[in-house]
Amino acid sequence: MSTEHNKALVRRLFEEGLNQNKPDVFDELIAPSYVNYDFPAPSPGLEGFKMAIGMFLAAFPDMRVTVEEELAEGDKVITRGYFTGTHRGDFQGIPATGKPIKVKFIDIWRFENNKLVENWGQMDQLGMMQQLGVIPTPGGK
Repeated sequence: MSTEHNKALVRRLFEEGLNQNKPDVFDELIAPSYVNYDFPAPSPGLEGFKMAIGMFLAAFPDMRVTVEEELAEGDKVITRGYFTGTHRGDFQGIPATGKPIKVKFIDIWRFENNKLVENWGQMDQLGMMQQLGVIPTPGGK
C-alpha cells in the first residue's frame, strides 16, 4: 500500500477508534500478532492493545488524541502529537486526582498486509506524573 494509505489508516486508529470511541476499528486495523515494544500490555496481540486502551480510557474517560504531524516511508508511519484527558479513574495504581493532563507522544507504526503489526512509542510519562501531582516539578511549580 502507499504511504498516504498507511497514514490514513493510522489517522483512523486515532480519530475513529479512540476519539470517536469506535473500538471495532481496532479489529480492522490491528493484526492479531501485534506487538508494542515500549508499552507492555497485559496480554499480547490485538487483545493486549484493546486492554491497554481500556486502561487509559478507564483512567481518562474524556481522553482525546491530537496528531500534529505524520511522516511515512515504506511500511512505517510516524505520528507526533499529544493526548488530553481528565484523571477520573485509577491509572497504574494512582487513584483519580481529577486533574487534567496533556501528554506529548511519538509513535512509529509498522504495517504488514494492510494491518498494524508493530509499534514503538514514547510518551512524556514524567510530564504526565508531574501533571497528576505524583512527582514534583523542578522548582516546586
